[in-house]
Amino acid sequence: QVQLVESGGGLVQPGGSLRLSCAASDGTFSQYNMGWFRQAPGKGREFVTIIRKSGNTYYGDSVKGRFTISRDNVKNEVYLQMNSLKPEDTANYYCAATLRDFSSNYYYTKEIVYESWGQGTQVTVSS
Repeated sequence: QVQLVESGGGLVQPGGSLRLSCAASDGTFSQYNMGWFRQAPGKGREFVTIIRKSGNTYYGDSVKGRFTISRDNVKNEVYLQMNSLKPEDTANYYCAATLRDFSSNYYYTKEIVYESWGQGTQVTVSS
């Protein structure tokens, strides 16, 4: 399984921006579909976004238009650019990887399809 390490979390004011990174250890990174999830205190893990190995992206409704996922297959990294941050975006953010291919983005919103997870990076949005 690929090992994933997130970075870039921190404290930011409402309306601010933050960029998360996720570095993968596997040289076959380009074959993985990469997702971001988040978990707020006392809540379950929530799907944020996916970028497929094709480069196609899909976003959860709560972040659509504010967050952008991208990947660099040379550096073996995936990024999450977060703009117009809100207090409700406060959570631990996890990246995840799967080799599974689905015709529908729906399946990528489910934690169970991912084989590898990072340890998470905390994002706190507060004034």
